[in-house]
Amino acid sequence: MAITTNTLRHAAACAREAAALAQDDLNAADGKIGDGDTGVMLRRLFEAIAAAIPDQETDIGSVFQACAKACASGTGSSLGTLVTVAMMTLAKATKGRSEIGWDELGGLLASVRDQMMARGGAKLGDKTVIDMIDAVTIALDACKTRDEASEAAQHAARETLAAFRDRPNKLGRARMFGERTIGLDDPGMLAFSRLLNAVAA
Repeated sequence: MAITTNTLRHAAACAREAAALAQDDLNAADGKIGDGDTGVMLRRLFEAIAAAIPDQETDIGSVFQACAKACASGTGSSLGTLVTVAMMTLAKATKGRSEIGWDELGGLLASVRDQMMARGGAKLGDKTVIDMIDAVTIALDACKTRDEASEAAQHAARETLAAFRDRPNKLGRARMFGERTIGLDDPGMLAFSRLLNAVAA
């Protein structure tokens, strides 16, 4: 079964619930190397996204466009900016489409990764959410069904979180903590993995 706007509605509802449940954990993780507000911002973003999806809309691009508008006004954070970029990229790529094949996810996520890197200035290896998105992009490349995509994406996220835990953060406020970020999960990666697990369940 292909991805439709109903798939997106369900995913948004799952992400909204996951963001609310993860709020305190994400705030705590971010508090060690940042402002301590990642959880709050993520919850606000996905509350706005879930509420913004039109009930009867069948155009996937239009749904992503509505999500982008909600993100843009949802928070003034850097996280909000990156999620807005992601939604705008997906809106442009899926305009006029009522279905997306599971085998297209890798390519779509690659476009998101590239646009987020261009906007946020992150490079692969900086220990940011970009590293996890890249790993999931690669993992999705050969997937043709929801089950394959779910298993591959979650495995890639777990492996990436573990692989980067003992590396230092190299971007944003976290980079100022240098070696003290070794042994800590990047809040952006942690947030992405929580959302992914919920949506892929």
